[in-house]
Parts: sequence; C-alpha cells; structure tokens
Amino acid sequence: MTNITAEKHDGFIITNSDGHAITEFTGSLLIKGEPDGSSFPNGSLRMTSAARGYTAWDPTSPAYIKNTENGATLMIPSVFMSWTGESLDKKIPLLRSNAAMDKAARKVLTLMGETEIAPLNSSCGAEQEYFLIDKNFAAARPDLLLAGRTLFGAPPAKGQEFDDHYFGAIPERVQVFMQDFEDQLYRLGIPAKTHHNEVAPAQFEIAPYFEAANVAADHQQLMMTIMKATALKHGFMCLLHEKPFAGINGSGKHVNWSVGNATQGNLLDPGHSPAENLQFLVFCGAVIRGVHLFGPLLRAVIATASNDHRLGANEAPPAIMSVYLGDQLEGVFNDIKAGKVSVTSGGGMMDLGLSQILPFTRDPGDRNRTSPFAFTGNRFEFRAVGSSQSVSGPLVAMNTILAESLDWMAGRLETELASGKQVAEAVATILQEVMNEHGDAVFGGDGYSTDWHEAAVKERGLRNLPTSADALPVFIEQPVIDLFESTGVLSPLELNSRYEVYAEQYLNSIAVEAKLVIELGKTVIYPAALAYLAELGATYEVAAKFGADLDTSIASTIATEAKALLAAVTELEGALATHDFATVADHLKHCATTVRGLMDEARVHADALERVVADSAWPLPKYREMLFIR
Repeated sequence: MTNITAEKHDGFIITNSDGHAITEFTGSLLIKGEPDGSSFPNGSLRMTSAARGYTAWDPTSPAYIKNTENGATLMIPSVFMSWTGESLDKKIPLLRSNAAMDKAARKVLTLMGETEIAPLNSSCGAEQEYFLIDKNFAAARPDLLLAGRTLFGAPPAKGQEFDDHYFGAIPERVQVFMQDFEDQLYRLGIPAKTHHNEVAPAQFEIAPYFEAANVAADHQQLMMTIMKATALKHGFMCLLHEKPFAGINGSGKHVNWSVGNATQGNLLDPGHSPAENLQFLVFCGAVIRGVHLFGPLLRAVIATASNDHRLGANEAPPAIMSVYLGDQLEGVFNDIKAGKVSVTSGGGMMDLGLSQILPFTRDPGDRNRTSPFAFTGNRFEFRAVGSSQSVSGPLVAMNTILAESLDWMAGRLETELASGKQVAEAVATILQEVMNEHGDAVFGGDGYSTDWHEAAVKERGLRNLPTSADALPVFIEQPVIDLFESTGVLSPLELNSRYEVYAEQYLNSIAVEAKLVIELGKTVIYPAALAYLAELGATYEVAAKFGADLDTSIASTIATEAKALLAAVTELEGALATHDFATVADHLKHCATTVRGLMDEARVHADALERVVADSAWPLPKYREMLFIR
C-alpha cells in the first residue's frame, strides 16, 4: 500500500502563472509517483548515484481511506519499479506469476476440450497467528522492542503443557481488542471469518475470508499494520515474530492457496462430475510435480532468521518440503501410478472406479499438522510461512511452479492427443508419469519423525535445508533462475537482487540480536547478578556473626554462571566482528552456526541466573509475568 501524498515530493500544491499557490488534483498524480529507488532494499539494483524509481497505481487492488484523528489520507496500492525497469517490490512479481499461471492453465484446459475459459486467478486466505503482551512489560524488554523476541527468559512453572488455552475462553481484554480490530478491518473491506485462542498462552489467531491473491496480499499487509496499532490502543504489544518465547508454540501464517475462474470454478476442488474430477487431478498432479522439482524454492521463500526458530516442532512443519494429500486422495494417485484406471468409450472421461472421488462426501483425509504443504479439501495450505512475512513471496513461488508444471503438462497433452488418445486416457498416462517421477514428494506420515528425515533425504532425494543460511542460496541456483526467467516472472538480475536483499536482512537480524545479547548480558544481567551476589555475601557475613552456617551453593552458582555468561558474551563479540568472508553464503553460515551458537550459549547461563537470583533483583520481566494476560 502506498500513501500517494507521501510519495509525491510536490503533493497537490502548484504555483500558477502569477506566482500564487493553488491546489490541483489530476488523475496523473494517482497513476504515477516518483520515490527514491535507492533508499529501499533493492539488492544493488539502484544506488545513490542512480536513485530514480517509480510507483504506478495497481487498479486491481482497492484503494482506501486511512482515517486518523487529524484527518483522512487516500492510500493507493501501487507497484514499485526502477527507472531502468526492474521490479523493486513483491507486487509486480505476484501479478506476473498470476499471468504466467493463467496462460499455462488456459493451454491445458483448451487441450482438455474447454471452449469457454474465463481468466484464471489464484486466491489466498492467510490465517494469522500472533501474541499479545502488556505493553508495560514490553517497554522493559529491549529485546522485544528491537528484535521482536525474548533473547533471554527461563521457562515458567506453567506453560502450554496443560493444552488448556486453545479451547479456553478468550480473555475479556483481548476480546475487546479483537472487536475493535475487526471493526476497522470490516470498514476497509477485509472481513474476518474467525478469531480464537491459539495453543500457547497469550497467543491468538485471526482468519480472513479468501480473496484474489493480489488483493489478499495487500490486505494482509494492512491487517498486520492495523493489528499492531490497535494493540497499542488497548495497552498491548502485538508480537508477530515467529518465536517470541522459547519453549512454547511459535506463530505461523498458514497460506491457503487455490486456483480458479468464473467458468471452471475452483480447479483444486474435486467437484461432482467426471469432467471436474479430471481437471482437478491434472491441476493437483501439476502441484505435486512442482513441489517435487522446486521444494527447495518453497523453503527459500519462507527463510528468515525468525522463522528458523519455529520450523520443525510444536505444530510447525519441518524444513523438508513434501505434499500431504490425505488418505483417500493419496490412494487415488497411488492407483494412478499403478495403472489402476479405466477409460470409458462413450464420453472419453476417466472412470477411476473409486467412490471417494465421485464426490467427496467428507474431507479427503485427516489434517496433518506436521506437513508443510497440505491439501485440505479444495485448496493447498502452505503451513511453513512465518507469521511476520508478506504472503506475496510464497504466492509468487506457488503460482510460478504451477505455471511451469502446467506448461509442461500442456506439451505432454499435445503429444499424447496427437498419438490418437482420448483426453482421459492422455491425462491418465501423464499423471502416471508424474507419480512415477515425482511421487516421492507425497508424504502422509509424521513430519517430525527421525525416520522421515532420514528417508526423505536418503531414499527420496528430498533436500533438508534447516536454516535460512542453507535455504537462501537456492535463489541463485540455475534451475530456479531458469524457472523464473522462462515464465517471465523475474529476470536473473531481479532474482539475484532478491537473494542479496534476503541475505542482508538475515545478516542484519542476527547482528541486531547478537548486539542485544552482548548489551543485555554485560550491562543488565551480569551487573544484576553481581549486585545480588554482593547482597548474599553481606548476608552470609551477618549470619556468621550470629553463628548461622548458611548454605552458599546459590552464591557459588551465581558466581559460576555469571563468569560463564561474560565469557560467552565476550566470545560472541569476537565472532560478530568477523567480516572476512569469501562469499555471502559463507557469511550466512557463520551467522547461522557460530554467532547463533554463542547467542544460545549466553542464554543458557543467563537463564540459569534467572532461576537463582531473587525475583526482586532480576532486571527483566519474566515469562510468567508476560504470558498470562490479566
């Protein structure tokens, strides 16, 4: 979303021929703007010496009025490009990816006999998880204010182990916030479908209605902005970090994605007729092929320093990208793989001989919370997206890999139909080929299990990219470059710029956290521990005068842990100062392993101190104070 009055250097005020100022508002002011292209993260596409950039109105996404106490501002959804024509934003690639998917899908549908095909669009419904804590606590936690997560904090006596928060009553104070927040969303045309408690204490979720992907992406950004501002009005701080508190659930953004149009409907819905089922199987097969070929790309588009903390446990999916279909649908594709399909001679439609397909009388399988990419009845749910992320990046990736797969399927269909096969028989042949070559991406078991991690890599050849340092270089691998260039979504230059931007954001995030660990460790926690140690020492001296022989084990623990904390923080300073790396990838690895490792070590000692230093002497609000809303 772009504020047109902020982006225009001259606004709506001009001077006339006699030198007087007048207000002039023309359509050209809405259509084009000129912000500074070098001041935006752009991966070296624009430098200070070449700063010109343009915004252009995106009329496919609704403009809106932002009201404040001082007045109203017209907000114009806009694309952002450089003077030399490269995309500097996420909206242009999203629109391009949708166009590529539309073009490829039309080819497939035409070959399958459809004559009336409306424009296809991807849709998105993004479930947003978040934490709320009292803003007074947040004000006393520099790590929450600057990094969005607690870099220190011992587990409370009670966390989420009782599983009582999810189905518990929403605290009244939170309910009031939700009602205010959702009223503002409704006024902007973003109606919420549900809101509820989440698994962890102080964690909640809101789910909007599905919308066209481009509109949904804009509305999602707007939702996060309004959520944070409204929370402050109600005395809360809204935390969108993926793992603000260690040891309890993190927050994700489950991106529900489907593809359809006005004539064929939702093409990821099995439907109620043989024709609908055939189209569904083609599009579902294209998704399976795309995830198998470009699973590492899906991992890369959700790679952030914050999301690394979340993936792999507590209902967050693992870093290995696989597709969950549910028992019934997986059985269908396995039968296709085995050739257990027959073709009728009358209408040329495929008779699968499987009652669960015509039609689905219930969801085609259970829900698998450990799957990163799960079919949920009439859409796929990309569960690995982080709560603080824009949905545009994941949508671009999903649209693009689908476009490539559909384009491949169109080519195969042309070949099979030219050989004299009927549509259904051709489709069956192609889907059998897909499952033989790409069926390894389909997995319906426990994504957390060690057996799966070993089998996925060793037996199925899937890649495990546990950290962002592992995942981000995928952007500059040749198959990914070819994918985006062939579909016209991103040029090699634009793609490389995104790698540079995302790598820089990761490095900066780790650096900020490391600096905070050093600062808090040296100037807050260590002095507090020493002050309490001195207080204990004075107490021991007084007690000895009266003949009391007190246990000094707590003092010994404090002295030991404080010394270890200072040593870890000092070593962290040295690691953070290292900059002689041959490549960006080497720097990423250093931060993911050495720097993060030393941060974790410092935390172990700080959290040990929190457990023994007197509550009145501890300088930071504790988990038990922040997590249980009153």
